[in-house]
Amino acid sequence: MADENVHWPDLPTRGFISGRPATIEDAKQGNAVFSMKGQSKGALAITVPQYALWRDEKALNHAMIVVQAERAPDGSEIVGLRDLEGHEAVATLPEVTLLGTEKPH
Repeated sequence: MADENVHWPDLPTRGFISGRPATIEDAKQGNAVFSMKGQSKGALAITVPQYALWRDEKALNHAMIVVQAERAPDGSEIVGLRDLEGHEAVATLPEVTLLGTEKPH
């Protein structure tokens, strides 16, 4: 499923939030892409970090790493992503294909 031309890095050992909502301080320190400022309904039960493909509004897939995953106040599932160059994005979980913790082929 992953693009054959992508050279996936190892998953990070820091710079992500797992098992809890991110705080404003987490975002300031670069460990989270966003903070819901105490309004999060909790962390999603998915592995963070992990490899993923994010489908943008033009239906193009981008190689990403999930660095946080939370439930928004409205119940939507939101993930914080970083591309392989370190650029950040926020997406809903349905826009993302989770690829797991093993480097995609």
